[in-house]
Amino acid sequence: MALNARLDHRNPLVFDTHELGRRPGALQRLTRTVDAPQDLGVAGVVGVPEGAPVELELRLESVMDGVLVTGTARAKAEGECVRCLEPLELELEADFQEMFSYPDADDRGRVIAEPGDDAEDDEDRLFLEDGLFDLEPVLRDAVVLALPMQPVCQEDCPGLCSECGARLADDPDHHHDAVDIRWAALQGLAGTMKDGEKDEMSGAEAGVDEKQEK
Repeated sequence: MALNARLDHRNPLVFDTHELGRRPGALQRLTRTVDAPQDLGVAGVVGVPEGAPVELELRLESVMDGVLVTGTARAKAEGECVRCLEPLELELEADFQEMFSYPDADDRGRVIAEPGDDAEDDEDRLFLEDGLFDLEPVLRDAVVLALPMQPVCQEDCPGLCSECGARLADDPDHHHDAVDIRWAALQGLAGTMKDGEKDEMSGAEAGVDEKQEK
């Protein structure tokens, strides 16, 4: 069972359901802007910077087993284009829905929960604690799913030149003359021969000039 740790109502991502009540069908709508927690996104790829504003729109619905939370998070994410490595910024909109189950309590007020038929499902359940729920783990999952795994600055970004690393979007005509490595040695030899021929021709011209002077 994934019982919540002791929740702090002062945490902006912790919400209170006491006003909603436990009558099935009761609804409550909330809006809140919070600072993004640390590491909100895909580490080293793209994410919402820590402390950046995240706008939350929530719909809380009381059901028989707990509180069904449906919502949308909006923020600006930052990252790096995987093709040209330039910084990028994109608008993020992440939708989510999660059930926070009511726990039962014994006569001493200690929180317990009835075991489910499936132990694995039981471990994945989230619970209300004293009428509070923590939205952070739900928000993290939603943001990761909404972000691109391979962000690009533009859909047709041509990336970088594989030979010199130049950004191809800045110079669409950028290219390098292709050289077949099989001919590289012969080209070098041809260049050496041409230099030798030039030296011979220079020597021959010098001999002709000397004869003319005589």
